[in-house]
Amino acid sequence: MDLSGPMRAIANIWSNARCSLRGFVADKRALAATEFAVIVPLMLVMFFGTVEFSSAVAIDRKVTVIARTLSDLTSQSTTLDDAGMKDAFTASISVIMPYDATLVKGAISQIYIDADSIATVQWSRAGTIASGATQATLATSTRKAGDKVTAMIPPTLLIPSSYLILSEANYTYTPTVGYVLKSSITLSDLSYTRPRQVTCVPYNGVPSTC
Repeated sequence: MDLSGPMRAIANIWSNARCSLRGFVADKRALAATEFAVIVPLMLVMFFGTVEFSSAVAIDRKVTVIARTLSDLTSQSTTLDDAGMKDAFTASISVIMPYDATLVKGAISQIYIDADSIATVQWSRAGTIASGATQATLATSTRKAGDKVTAMIPPTLLIPSSYLILSEANYTYTPTVGYVLKSSITLSDLSYTRPRQVTCVPYNGVPSTC
């Protein structure tokens, strides 16, 4: 019985199988595609996370500068009216650039610390910036004259019978991509300074005397 035919067929099958196996092992395309599918999401998270985090840090720094600018400008005044207050808030536009100035909210208050180290708001004014505006507009502050704010004043600044200028600034940061940070966050800071040229800074005649 001649078995050469079946043996050759089996040999051919094994030969083809070995060639196919070697080809499968040598072909890296499927492995590369799998690695790419696994790594890309992680790379995207790292990239967009870095972009969003860097922008948030840059804006947070600018918010701090705005708060310090507001208190510094006010503390250098001998008296203030609405026009001078608008100018102080308008400085926020140049500080926050190139970011959207309309998202900046600020407030300036004068605090009086009495003989018992109780801190009370004397006057307070807020400012906003409209879209496309080159100057800020005044708004009603959430702080009212007579509000007690002792708890928010650092103990080292609670010097009896003295005055403080308190400035507050905040910015609502919305991620451009939203790939990592899914919602808006509020970045805020405040600053304290003492009046430099006078005992206190009257705003529209308040207080009438210091």
